[in-house]
Amino acid sequence: METYLTPATLGGVMLIIGAFLMYKGQAMYSILTYFFADTMWAWMSWEKGDTFGFSLVILGMIFGFGVFLKMHTGIFVKNLYKDKK
Repeated sequence: METYLTPATLGGVMLIIGAFLMYKGQAMYSILTYFFADTMWAWMSWEKGDTFGFSLVILGMIFGFGVFLKMHTGIFVKNLYKDKK
């Protein structure tokens, strides 16, 4: 019997959870969830021997982690209701 619990499946489930968390307004948890989804995809591309895909996923993870750190420390603050003058 085939197993359906592959890294791609786990990454997809993590994407769904991350999108739901973003919908609920919990951006910090959503970014962490996306980070774990990227980890699953990096694992999958490493197993398949796709070094270019692996490097792109790792690069995306580095940028995503940088955004997470900026949001966590309060450097990256965006107000959607800022008055336009």
